[in-house]
Amino acid sequence: MPKNYLLIYSEQLATNIELLCKNINAPSNTIFQIRKSSSSVYANIREANYGQSKADMLSKFEIALKECSETEGWLQLLFNTNDINADVYKKNRNLCGRIRRMLISSCITLKRNMK
Repeated sequence: MPKNYLLIYSEQLATNIELLCKNINAPSNTIFQIRKSSSSVYANIREANYGQSKADMLSKFEIALKECSETEGWLQLLFNTNDINADVYKKNRNLCGRIRRMLISSCITLKRNMK
């Protein structure tokens, strides 16, 4: 069975963010929001693997894409306010970018196959 890199990367992102939030002193709302958005990326990608239809799978991927963008925004805010350093920011931003590109590609493919 081939590896599902989208699932692997999204799990890695959610884990990274959870561990990060345990170790930083940032506003509680920011921590809550980034935990929520990063875990939603992971949850929606997992759900998409068992979608009831291609349309359901596409919907889950599109939600994950929006949540991935939100996670990037919260990372930017944490970096801008010096709550995380450049290395942590870049590592997680790059992971978000990788996931985002894979989701965009998957959405395009699903839309093409639904016609």
